[in-house]
Amino acid sequence: MSYDSRNYYRPMGFGGFTLFPPVIKKLLIINIAVFFIQMIFENLSFGGYPGWYVINRYFALNPIVGVDQAGNPYNFQIWQLLTYQFMHGGFAHIFFNMLMLWMFGMEIEHIMGSKKFLFFYLLSGIGAGIFNVLLAPVFGGALAPTIGASGAVFGVMLAFAMYFPNRPIYLYFLIPVKAKYLIGFLVVIEFMSVGNQSLVAHLAHVGGVLTALTFLLLDRRYHYNFNTLFHSIKKKASGFSSGPTFKRTSTPFRPAKDGEVRDATFFDLNDEDNISYDQAEIDRILDKISHSGYQNLTEKEKKILFEASKKS
Repeated sequence: MSYDSRNYYRPMGFGGFTLFPPVIKKLLIINIAVFFIQMIFENLSFGGYPGWYVINRYFALNPIVGVDQAGNPYNFQIWQLLTYQFMHGGFAHIFFNMLMLWMFGMEIEHIMGSKKFLFFYLLSGIGAGIFNVLLAPVFGGALAPTIGASGAVFGVMLAFAMYFPNRPIYLYFLIPVKAKYLIGFLVVIEFMSVGNQSLVAHLAHVGGVLTALTFLLLDRRYHYNFNTLFHSIKKKASGFSSGPTFKRTSTPFRPAKDGEVRDATFFDLNDEDNISYDQAEIDRILDKISHSGYQNLTEKEKKILFEASKKS
């Protein structure tokens, strides 16, 4: 699933390939906004209960069994599988989660496309929550409300290691370690830590990794097109039938739309004289990545981005 280091484009160097793609930016804003709401609730009380207790009871991921600190049965609700991902327990907690999300998610969103990345991120977090809720009692973990984006972030980190296994990550800004080794080591530590009595939800991290791995392997095989999915939902909502949403195909390339069909030309990928482009062509390719994902580029478009990145 990895890409050769000579054939992928790193998102930096010229306009159009933002360091804050749309979904990453919105996730950062929402998480920070929710964190400030949590801080406000720290100073409030409702019916004799502190604000943090109320917000955790309804929006943190509550265990299915057991009683909370106030002696009330835990209040598990299905929506908590989503809302818990946007809550954090302190500045360090949200800072490192958002840093990891930005560091590893930026290029993954450009490769997958924004819609598929959002689905992948939230699905990893939901899978992490399900693992934690169902298996924490089995492994003797502490029963307490769970908050944080760590499960989803671990899914994004796994995707980075699979797409860019040999990309160096600098520990303490000095020591280069390949992504596959560093992230692989962190994943192994999480598996080994399952069952430990600590404030860290290791089961959620493991669940996020396994959910992400399942999605990535299925996506590599079936090439899910989330543009088709959203278009299908929109048409059905308008009363039209759009046919199947997901479809297995022998090629990852999406069908050309009106205005994208060009006369066929033959070129040698090893002959740089045949690779010509301008800023408008680069912007067009970057827009295509944002909407459809890196995997839907033609070999010539990938070559153009690679040549442009060498000159940036």
